[in-house]
Amino acid sequence: MRRLPIVLLLAVLVAGCGTPPGPASPRLERVASSQVLRVCSTGDYRPLTALAADGTWSGIDVEMARDLATELGARAELVHTTWATLLDDVVADRCDIAVGGVSVTPDRAERAAFTEPYLRDGKTPIVRCPDVARYDTVADIDRPGVRAVVNPGGTNERFARETFTRATIVDHPDNSTIFDEIVAGRDDVMVTDAIETRWQAAQHPGVLCAVHPDAPFTTSEKAYLTPRRGPGVHRAGGHLAARGPHRRHLGPARPPLARLSHTPARVATPVVTGVATDGRVWLSDPRATVRSCASW
Repeated sequence: MRRLPIVLLLAVLVAGCGTPPGPASPRLERVASSQVLRVCSTGDYRPLTALAADGTWSGIDVEMARDLATELGARAELVHTTWATLLDDVVADRCDIAVGGVSVTPDRAERAAFTEPYLRDGKTPIVRCPDVARYDTVADIDRPGVRAVVNPGGTNERFARETFTRATIVDHPDNSTIFDEIVAGRDDVMVTDAIETRWQAAQHPGVLCAVHPDAPFTTSEKAYLTPRRGPGVHRAGGHLAARGPHRRHLGPARPPLARLSHTPARVATPVVTGVATDGRVWLSDPRATVRSCASW
């Protein structure tokens, strides 16, 4: 796909598609001056973001953030955050953009700005494979004696505490090792985004199984988060979702994702349909009408 000129990527969406770009924002001027794009991420949400013990970052969103930095003539500087502090770090200007499985929520939108969503997903259980039939519904999980493990500070914990009143909710602060608790039998179930349950099930074949990931309990969207007074980035998510680095991780979309243009087009927030053992993720394209101009 042909790369878009930088001048078009700086257009502010408020003016609409096809309108000549205005002056660069102070944030973009800082990025251009320092040649550094600060990217907050938790590093514990595979396959979107992962931070290894040696400090190496990887994942779909990490690679897309690096690609965005290249478009801006900068390098991506990854800033480690947690789910509990991610929003505060963005608001406090510790980073220019936050990536890595960030769900669009009203409380986050009140204090910061989201790009256009690049993924639609929802909360669904992951359990030991022999227990799939035991935890099919919310009522199945919300029973005395069931241990539902959560990573504190994000939408997984919020869902569990708002939904389960009888099950025991167990905090586990490290989302990178939280699934080991289920494998070992110390906890019974985790309700998280379907993309994460698919990926973890692919890494633990025959041990961990995603429960109805095609029909999750909720529907939510993933986007990138940026300070409210940052540049016009609301369509950047849609722009990046069609980029080459994204497709290298995701594999072929089924059907292919619509390419971006600078005129109204038929595109939509893609939905995960499968995860391979090597971590590739397949997406569908349900096709809804949105404007597709890029805005960085």
